[in-house]
Amino acid sequence: MKYRKCGHSGVFLPEISLGLWHNFGATSDFREARAMILTAFERGVCHFDLANNYGPPPGSAETTFGRILHDDLAMHRDELFISSKAGHDMWSGVYGTGSSRKNLIASCDASLRRTGLEYFDVFYSHRYDGVTPVEETMQALIDIVRSGKALYAGISKYPPAEQQRAYDILREAKVPCLLSQYRASIFDRSAIETNFRPAAANGSGIICFSPLAQGLLTDKYLNGIPPTSRAANKDGFLQLSDVTPEKVEAARRLNEIAASRGQSLAQMAVAWLLADSRVTSVIVGTSSVRQLENNLAAIDSPEFTPEELAAIDEVYKNQTRR
Repeated sequence: MKYRKCGHSGVFLPEISLGLWHNFGATSDFREARAMILTAFERGVCHFDLANNYGPPPGSAETTFGRILHDDLAMHRDELFISSKAGHDMWSGVYGTGSSRKNLIASCDASLRRTGLEYFDVFYSHRYDGVTPVEETMQALIDIVRSGKALYAGISKYPPAEQQRAYDILREAKVPCLLSQYRASIFDRSAIETNFRPAAANGSGIICFSPLAQGLLTDKYLNGIPPTSRAANKDGFLQLSDVTPEKVEAARRLNEIAASRGQSLAQMAVAWLLADSRVTSVIVGTSSVRQLENNLAAIDSPEFTPEELAAIDEVYKNQTRR
């Protein structure tokens, strides 16, 4: 594994981190979840990314991780960098969502209980909810860090104005933002264009999730929609309507570029993000050890030539014009 320095801190993270958004909840195969986590650790992946609502059902991914940590990795706690977040829907009711002080602090406590941890290495505000003042949310993160429940604070998916306000508040309190987490991929460049520059300028590390666009940047949908795929699951995040003919055709063209580089499409998609020197780490979500190992091979990718980058950009521009 290769590691990168996280912003202006002394923390180093693996270029590829393992996210537990999908496939680690109570409805997933525990043996496969355990195998993926242990394989990742054996391959040098020391960062595991959680959130209070990961499952399904919400909370169960943290419980699964806590069980594996207790049974298999307890002696390695100081070798691990474990993150969690709060802010999205956890349960129905007025206090089951949002970025209020009440929700963040209560959620952090509950996440620590589920995982069996004494502290998180970083705890994020999972989103700006559009209601809670940024000052209130950041003060909650500051207090979580100062109480010892987390070593560092982070933000996820904050719009540019609120992002900068968060940095300013945290810096003034001498609890600088360690990590800024954003969705980013060859197909989704919004955060790259609007959020990466201020994050880097403020000394925050940048960590990307959904690098494979929920599977669109793999070979999974090149010849139809498999019955076991996320798009085939009516309750999944990726819907059938997302698998458009334009996206499939773009993926096929990108797959050809990847093949010419001796890579799978998924490996090239991860490598494309890592080619940005501002990126600290890329979070992959996997459903099997085989898929995990395929993604981890992205760190051995050859450098992109200017021609390859131009070809990738042209595919992206063509599918957005349609």
